[in-house]
Amino acid sequence: MARTLLTGAAGFTGRYVAAALAARGHEIHAVVHDTPDEAIGGASEVHQGNLTELDAISRIVEAVRPDHVVHLAAIAFVAHGDVEQMYRSNILGTRQLLEALARSAAKPASIVLASSANVYGTAREGMQDESQPLAPANDYGVTKVAAEHVASLYRASLPIIVVRPFNYTGRGQSAEFIVPKIVEHARRRASVIELGNLDVARDFSDVRVVAEAYARLVSAPEAIGGTFNICSGRAISLQEVLDLVSLLLGHKLDVRVSPKFVRENEVRSLWGSPEKLRGVVGGLPMIPFENTLRWMLEA
Repeated sequence: MARTLLTGAAGFTGRYVAAALAARGHEIHAVVHDTPDEAIGGASEVHQGNLTELDAISRIVEAVRPDHVVHLAAIAFVAHGDVEQMYRSNILGTRQLLEALARSAAKPASIVLASSANVYGTAREGMQDESQPLAPANDYGVTKVAAEHVASLYRASLPIIVVRPFNYTGRGQSAEFIVPKIVEHARRRASVIELGNLDVARDFSDVRVVAEAYARLVSAPEAIGGTFNICSGRAISLQEVLDLVSLLLGHKLDVRVSPKFVRENEVRSLWGSPEKLRGVVGGLPMIPFENTLRWMLEA
């Protein structure tokens, strides 16, 4: 049984990735910053430690001696209020984990490192593929570009796979994010919701599909050294999301466009190309976005 170290295991994405890996027979060693509020399904053991502290993460690495690593731990909310914490967690945390793995006598067979489609920025409208120049438009995107550059320092000695997920959602995601915010308002039958531009369209996937992609990549030797978009390949506008939620729940929200949610010079439509990923892991079981919304509304 493969021993897999999973950072960020207590987070929204981590819990789904733990389940996907466990379903494939992995022995999951979950790394968390703080004691989780509830058990992490599929985890064989939970290790508490701060990824920015090299000694702490080195002790965990030596105790587990993982066959595989999936690194998800990061501050993922673009508008997070503590910029210094975001830079430390997303960049230094990645560096210290990779350094601990590089120093280990037992190297893993693969390391999946979660970056973000935010590295592409918004300079170019339309389809984004892995060859596009990086042009982050916010601090979160900058930290992910920096983390990718940190990873490049270790590519010669470690089997690194970089993933760039586009937007994704599902049960358990914070209502700070746009789709859970809409779902939460609709479920409690609120009369009004404040949003930004409704014609903005982005690539949305189901978190369970993203988790399956990570679980497949970690066991794909041909993926090592590569960078892969994780995406659906199509864009959905906020207006479409609102219309689907209204149709599924029979409740229409009155939308008020708030200036605080409107970004200047925001491009209308962005989506990713999943072709490179498909070439390595095959076709993923794509879940129609309507089904994702129904699943969230029925939670």
